[in-house]
Amino acid sequence: MRDTGPPWTDTDEKATLLGFLDYLREAIATKAAGVPEPQVRTPGVPSGTNLLGLIKHLTHVERFYFLGRPITNLRRTLKPTRTETLDHLLADYREAIRQANEVINSYGDLSRPAPRPGGRAPAPTMRWTLTHMIEETARHAGHADILREQLDGATGR
Repeated sequence: MRDTGPPWTDTDEKATLLGFLDYLREAIATKAAGVPEPQVRTPGVPSGTNLLGLIKHLTHVERFYFLGRPITNLRRTLKPTRTETLDHLLADYREAIRQANEVINSYGDLSRPAPRPGGRAPAPTMRWTLTHMIEETARHAGHADILREQLDGATGR
C-alpha cells in the first residue's frame, strides 16, 4: 500500500478535528479491507486482537461517544462472532461514522456536552470527545498496521 500523509484541513477547529478523525477512520477501514477469511480474524498477539475485532470495537465506540448508545460489555466488542463478516462489519462501521458525523456537524459550539447513554451527566464536551476519538482510532490504526503487516507484509495507509 502507498502511504498517505495527514489531511490538509480548514482553519476551523471542528473541520480540523473531524478531518483528522476521518483520515484515521479511513486508514483502519482500508487496512482491513480485502483481507480474506480466516486471516481477518486471526489474532496477531496473545491478547487475541485481530483486524475484524478492531473494526467491530470501533463501531461500538463511535456509537457510544457520538450517538449515546450504551456498551454493555466492552471486551465483547473486540470479539467478532463466527457469522460476522468483514463486509458486514465494514458497512456497519461506515454507517456508524456517517451517523456520528451528522451529530458532529450539528454542533456549532464544541464546548457543549456530547451525547451520553441514557443522558447521564456529566458528559464530556464534543471537543474532548473528538480529541479522544482521534486518540482511540489512531491507537487501533497502529494495531491494525502491525496486524496487517504480520498477515501479508502490507504496509502504509
